[in-house]
Amino acid sequence: MSAQPEFIRTPAAEADKLATRLRRQVGQAIGDFGMIEDGDKVMVCLSGGKDSYTLLDILLQLQAKAPVHFELIAVNLDQKQPDFPEHVLPDYLTARGVPFHIIEQDTYSTVTRVIPEGKTMCSLCSRLRRGALYSWAAANGITKIALGHHRDDILATFFLNMFYQAQLKAMPPKLRSDDGRHVVIRPLAYCKEADIAEYAAQQQFPIIPCNLCGSQDNLQRKAIQRMLAEWEQVQPGRSENIFRALGHVSPSQLADRTLFDFAALSTLPAGAADEIAITQA
Repeated sequence: MSAQPEFIRTPAAEADKLATRLRRQVGQAIGDFGMIEDGDKVMVCLSGGKDSYTLLDILLQLQAKAPVHFELIAVNLDQKQPDFPEHVLPDYLTARGVPFHIIEQDTYSTVTRVIPEGKTMCSLCSRLRRGALYSWAAANGITKIALGHHRDDILATFFLNMFYQAQLKAMPPKLRSDDGRHVVIRPLAYCKEADIAEYAAQQQFPIIPCNLCGSQDNLQRKAIQRMLAEWEQVQPGRSENIFRALGHVSPSQLADRTLFDFAALSTLPAGAADEIAITQA
């Protein structure tokens, strides 16, 4: 009796598997954190990078089958970087039939004028970009602002805050802006960057490189990303465990006096202690 031939997964099958995994993870994040509700008008911030393209693509797929109705509008901030291909995003979005708007604001000149050469531009660039996007959202009835940050971005931010700011915080999957006027969501929160990169390559998105922060190779974030990659090589699954830990916090096991009243902590009366012991037995 001849042996049965082994099933060989085709590239198309692998691509379908990846797309299914990303849709599942995005759908789960949306459900877990209540990111999108019926009637929402969601602004997808589209930079032209792999993450934001993937975010828009997956949200479009979920929109077609979602049990709730919500609108999607892609918004790009044209920061007037030199040699920026202004036609790429409008051509792509028009071909996809996606409603979009291009905000034109020369933040590039501001950043390069204010920040000395060789210094990190990300902080100022991010603030200016966020201000422009928030202002447009407020003026156009946007109820949710969707950003393309993924699991690895969240992990890197966690370690950056711990190493350089002495704070235990990261990027939450959902947050309210400081002024209380906007709700920001990160539907890719459960997605790995490697999966997003592979998906973007499969879909052949017209990637637009960033000539501002993308040209700075010695950023602290990149050092953290290298550290995480090395950890993952030594012990696969470590990044996933760290990410899960961000959702399982025990304030009484840390040292933040604003989260747990350590000063009031004392032993329980004998009867109460005995009852707890019996319950836990």
